[in-house]
Amino acid sequence: MENVPALPDSLVLEIFFRLPHDAVLSAGLACRQWLAVSRDEFLWRELFYSYYRIPRSVPRHPASVSWYREFKRLFDCIPCVEVQTLREHHDQVLHLAFSHRGHRFSSCSKDCTVKLWDTESPDGTISLVHSSSMRQFNWGYTQFSQFNADDTLLLVSGVYLGPHHSSSGEIAVISLDNYTLLSRVRNKPYDVFGCWLNESHLISGNLHWIGNMTSCSVLWLNKAFQDIESENVNVVKRLFKIQNINASTIRTVMVAHCRRHDTPDLLLDYEAQSKARKQNSQHQPLLFDVGTTDSDEEEEDEERQRETKLQGLSSVRLSQPSASGLEHVIQGRQSVATAELELEAKVARLMRKACTKAHDPSLISPSAPGEGEDMTYLLFTTGSLTYSPHQIGIKRIMPDQMTTSGPVLGEERSTEEFFDSLDHVIDIHGHIIGMGLSPDHRYLYVNSRAWPAGCVISDPMSPPPIAEEIDLHVIDLKSLREERRSLRAHRAFTPNDECFFIFLDVSRDFVASGAEDKHGYIWDRHYNICLARLQHDDVVNSVAFSPADQELLLSASDDSTIKVWRSPRMVRIAQTPARPPRPRNILSSLMGRKNPDMNGKP
Repeated sequence: MENVPALPDSLVLEIFFRLPHDAVLSAGLACRQWLAVSRDEFLWRELFYSYYRIPRSVPRHPASVSWYREFKRLFDCIPCVEVQTLREHHDQVLHLAFSHRGHRFSSCSKDCTVKLWDTESPDGTISLVHSSSMRQFNWGYTQFSQFNADDTLLLVSGVYLGPHHSSSGEIAVISLDNYTLLSRVRNKPYDVFGCWLNESHLISGNLHWIGNMTSCSVLWLNKAFQDIESENVNVVKRLFKIQNINASTIRTVMVAHCRRHDTPDLLLDYEAQSKARKQNSQHQPLLFDVGTTDSDEEEEDEERQRETKLQGLSSVRLSQPSASGLEHVIQGRQSVATAELELEAKVARLMRKACTKAHDPSLISPSAPGEGEDMTYLLFTTGSLTYSPHQIGIKRIMPDQMTTSGPVLGEERSTEEFFDSLDHVIDIHGHIIGMGLSPDHRYLYVNSRAWPAGCVISDPMSPPPIAEEIDLHVIDLKSLREERRSLRAHRAFTPNDECFFIFLDVSRDFVASGAEDKHGYIWDRHYNICLARLQHDDVVNSVAFSPADQELLLSASDDSTIKVWRSPRMVRIAQTPARPPRPRNILSSLMGRKNPDMNGKP
């Protein structure tokens, strides 16, 4: 072999261009020359675009240092290897949530328990730490949970079974120090879910019917626990009261803290970015003056009488408001003539114009990165055309609204102002079935099932048919517009009136979602490509990345299991035998390297 002349590098490179990536890596082990050629940047650029089928107009990730390492990142760092299956739940697992440190996570299930799990075991396995059953509080099941900012409290949302088999939601706050129940808060309807505003205050909802198709949603700020100061300070305060029309309601609330000086590591709109900058001055996002109402009386007596008519508990799964969840509206339509319903719609529109607080454009407006100020937004699903959620409402939370101090019913209003106006509305043109924020709260990811193009809704109780394909939209909360094309791969099959929530999650580089096709999916946020499918035996309801390590992912399914997924790289590291510890004493280490001893003997 020593007498055989070496092939020129250019010829070796030309051969490598015709090989798949695994063959190139194997050939690079043959000799030093081939190893050097196998790391050629032009070679891996071609392999990258051809293997992942990415348009060549898409640039390399700005944080990447080489094409070879970027190929390896997408190939080796995706959490797609199943390493553990947790079977402690005895019914459908609906939701997963990590703590901010990533040391624990919680799970909610149709078995009406919320369970806490530890992820810091030395051998890498996940173990059950605590389980709380909510049946003693007359809950039907737990559906959602969230850790507060300092991981000391856990918000648990569930379906509360009231009298006469009616259902509304309830939120429980559990201390993570001793697992005691600190408070319980009413939450109506149950798919408002609830969320933390800060370390000690959470947001809940309530719903009041004004007519057969018209209602108002009240969003409350609640202190998570009572202390000595609670004798002099309110434990609740009303944030907003918003009018709903056409049988729609506010659901799925979440809080986004948008920072002014953020440096997002996500590059969007490769081909359209330059065009978008030119058209930015002409671009106006969709804005709707959706009214909000504000009746200052307590309203409780009347609402208790109507509570049993509001939302039925689905016997199959957690469903969004459908025919079974709108009994009040259905019964009203059966007994009210069409002309009266049309009259109610006209009155609702007049109320919205006459009784809505004037919108302040300065509260929220599209801004370029680095401009403006830090803002806290309340995000939620809503609608104006039909009962199915098809719009995203955005309302800015002001600094003086961050605590329960001040008037219980919020700021003083004039007598003609009953409702709060929404600051911004984004129309998705489809049934929204999931939302999730990026770690920096810059981008909102939205799962939706599209309506047919050009469809016209004539009856609010008969929404258009929805597609089986799920679109994953990306919305920039600074520019307040949708970025690039939506992600696709996952599917859902339930009809419009049985559609249910599928939770998604976003890490620094990836976004993941469940689906009804018995798989979870992982996409790369930068390249807009699907990288992995995670198999279950039934519908995948929720996925969650560890905030401490995006190469750890959890998935929850109707098959009553939670699966733990790690990247191939992390699996190899875990299987590699530990190296022997190095000598602590530097002098003894140097002495150990000498072959002869002090007497010169070998």
